[in-house]
Amino acid sequence: MAKIHMILQGKGGVGKSFISSTLAQHRIAKGKNPLCIDTDPVNATFYGFKKLNVKQINVMNNDEIDPRKFDDLIELIANTETDVIIDNGASTFVPMSHYLISNQIPALLLDMVHELVVHTVITGSQALLDTLNGFVHLVKQFPKEALFVVWLNPYWGEITMNGKQFEEMKAYIDNKSRVSAIIRIPHYKPETFGKDLSEILQSKFTFDEALKNSTLPVMVRQRLTIIRRQLFTNLENVAAVLS
Repeated sequence: MAKIHMILQGKGGVGKSFISSTLAQHRIAKGKNPLCIDTDPVNATFYGFKKLNVKQINVMNNDEIDPRKFDDLIELIANTETDVIIDNGASTFVPMSHYLISNQIPALLLDMVHELVVHTVITGSQALLDTLNGFVHLVKQFPKEALFVVWLNPYWGEITMNGKQFEEMKAYIDNKSRVSAIIRIPHYKPETFGKDLSEILQSKFTFDEALKNSTLPVMVRQRLTIIRRQLFTNLENVAAVLS
């Protein structure tokens, strides 16, 4: 059974492409060769990671999103024998979600001996409510065939509300049975770890590319090594869901 990992969240700038690239790099480090796809018509960040061989699906018809173009995505993954990682942009969140649900794609994928894993992001500060609402919307709309993985990204601030952590919030408690795994992205100090990570993401470098780049300072590569190890360890801890 192949796992079809789809990253969905209606809020932009919360780390969807970062999650997509991290998932892909982890699978590659495990000796796998995932099929990577970017459907974002506005900011195709995932597609920019050339070492990951990301394919781009054009979902636009003139200046509008054409839902029928998503058929090309299903054709691409229909006969895959490897895991698939799909980065979907904020601008296509609603049409993509509607397409997947109305066309009963989770059930169709099971018939193809594939399994849909929906990854969504919760982040802090002003984006907390938006990302929580996006999570609740997805869980309520998608059928039981879809698994859910929640990523907690503290980049924009602590993920707390009225003194409660995510696992104590009503949004999670009401939908706990649908969440197969929670992955925490560590909080990185912006002056050091955060700056190093941000720069390689802006350059669309994988961790391996950066660590092999002898022009980068020793301590930059050391911090990137630590970040890579932390992220991959967190993924290993939920390997049963992802693999």
